[in-house]
Parts: sequence; C-alpha cells; structure tokens
Amino acid sequence: MRMALRLAKRGSGRTSPNPAVGAVLVKSGAVIGRGWHRRAGDPHAEIEALRDADGHGFSAKGATLYVTLEPCSTHGRTLPCTDALISSGIRQVVAAATDPNPAHCGKGLRLLKRAGIRVSSDLLAKEAERLNEGFNHWIVAGTPFVTVKAAMTLDGKIATASGESKWITGEQSRAFAMKLRAGADAILVGVNTVIQDDPGLTARLGTGRAAQVIAKRRLVLDARARTPLHAQVVSDEFRGLTTIVVTSGAPKHRVRALSRKAKVLVAPGEGSRIYLKWLLNKLGSEGVTSLLVEGGGEVNASFLLGGFAYRVAFFYAPKVLGGRHAIKAVAGEGASRLEEAINLREVEYVWFGEDLFMTALVEKSA
Repeated sequence: MRMALRLAKRGSGRTSPNPAVGAVLVKSGAVIGRGWHRRAGDPHAEIEALRDADGHGFSAKGATLYVTLEPCSTHGRTLPCTDALISSGIRQVVAAATDPNPAHCGKGLRLLKRAGIRVSSDLLAKEAERLNEGFNHWIVAGTPFVTVKAAMTLDGKIATASGESKWITGEQSRAFAMKLRAGADAILVGVNTVIQDDPGLTARLGTGRAAQVIAKRRLVLDARARTPLHAQVVSDEFRGLTTIVVTSGAPKHRVRALSRKAKVLVAPGEGSRIYLKWLLNKLGSEGVTSLLVEGGGEVNASFLLGGFAYRVAFFYAPKVLGGRHAIKAVAGEGASRLEEAINLREVEYVWFGEDLFMTALVEKSA
C-alpha cells in the first residue's frame, strides 16, 4: 500500500477534478502491475495496473489489488473500474480509503464483494485521505480546500516596511514551497503582492537544465483593477491561466485593458473588498478542488479570519525584523479576545535547513 501511495503522489496536482490514486497488483508474493491516475480523462490507477501486468505477460487472475481509494462504480469520463476488476478475475481488493462522496461511499466495494471478490479497507487510510484532502473537501462541500501559505521571520513578518522580502527563508524551504504550488489546482495572491514582487506564480521543480516549470491557474484579488499591464501574470506565456478578480466599481478602462491580457472576473464586493464566499463557490463549480493562498497580510487575514481557510503552511526563518511598520504574515483586525484566536490541530513540524516549517489544520467552530 505504501508503494501505491508513492505512485498516487506522482499524479498529485495533475488529476483535478479527480483524486490522485495509485494501485499495485500482487500475485504469488510478487508485484506484477503498477499504475496511477495521471490526469482527468485518462485511465484510472486500477486500469493502468491491469494494463501494466498484461503488458509484462502476467495474468491478473487470482491476484490482489492494493489501491489507495475505493474503485469507482459509476460512469464518468471513463468506464467503472469495478467492471474491469470483476472481469479480470482478481481474488482480492485492499483499499486504503473509501469514496468520500456520500452518494458513492462503499458502493464500489459492495459490488466487488457481490461478485465474489474479497474486499477490505482502511489500510493506511489516514495517509490516503491526507493525499486527497482537497478532493475530499471539494466533493462534499463543492468549494476548494484552501491552504494559506506564508514565509516569515520569527516575529511573524513577511517583508520589511519598504516591502523587501527576498529572501526571508532559505533554498530548501523555497524548493518545498514549489512542491506545494505543484500540488494545488490554483494559486491566489492580492494585487499588492503583484505590484510589489511581480511573482510568476508557477511551480519550478528541479534546477538547471532539468528544471521543470508547471503552470497553474493564477488568481489575483484586484478589486480596483490595479494590476500592472507589464506584470508577469498578465504578460508571460501562461497568461491564459490568469484570472484578475475585480468588482463592478473598478475603472472600466482598466478592466478593458486587463481583459485584453488575461481573463477578468467581475465579482460581487464593496470598495476594496471582494466577497470570498462567492469566489470560492465559483471556483468550486469550475472544478478547482484546492487553492493555495500566497497573499500579503491582508489577504491571508481575509481567508483565515473569515473562516475560509482549512490548512496553514508557515515557514519560519531564524530572523527577527521588528518594526511596527514591517508587513505581518496575518494582518486584518485580528481577535479582540484570546478566546477568539484561531486554533490549529494536527500540527506537524519539519526542518528545512535552518528554517522551521509548520503545517496544521484550522480548527472550525461547531
């Protein structure tokens, strides 16, 4: 199953709006087939494993399939995996997690059992669920799973008062941050970040000639349409993946100019405030299952304090900036009482060189 999970990770960030799934076929104590879901519309992991076994001259009859998610039993872009598994003559299916969709949960396993196949589940279920936490949330709630990411000093600053922020954290932290981008469906920043830093918002994996650039959908919260026309997000080769989110109060000539460079979405809001609930519902309806927020202090605060964030990913560098005007990782109005503070759970810590990375789920009030 751990092998299947490693295979599933190869599709992470590429399969939306489907989950990332890995599968391994075992017969007589030997692995005879491996597969993972590569992208929506392509064969599912189970089918890839069956084909891999067949391609190497192995029969799946009597084999055991280890798969990270319960096989599908419904017609979508591809045929149900349960049909193929039953036809293959496999003896047993071991699933890590069951389908998170309440309408389908357990259905695939029940169909396999009725066909005489031994089934079991919950093997490394927590690891499998973590791999697809974005999909699992989206399939039930219909909105993206939002992670707020920030790189800061020990006193919680992401930039000096003049806006200087490169680089607070070290190379290892930045490399891992690229993996976070690669695993998300979309990346969101505020317009001030675009004006100050002109980020490309792509995921750059590896170094030198072997480096790979992965383009993601990019969103800029820009109520007044202030995004510079020369900014990377509206002028580079991936500008077709950029959406500038404005309000009806944005200057019309600025909106027209930006719409010639990238997609412009007019969202409800007032003043400089965009209604995030509306935006998240919109993104969810378009199949965006996970959203990585890399905003400044105000944008981060709007997602965290507004109750729209589900995970934080914070990098802490061994530095202290100080200064009342230095830019905070989370700004906004903040909590007026300690009991209003945002609590985190399932906290994890990892060292990247001298930097400390902390990730945790945001505890939701009942």
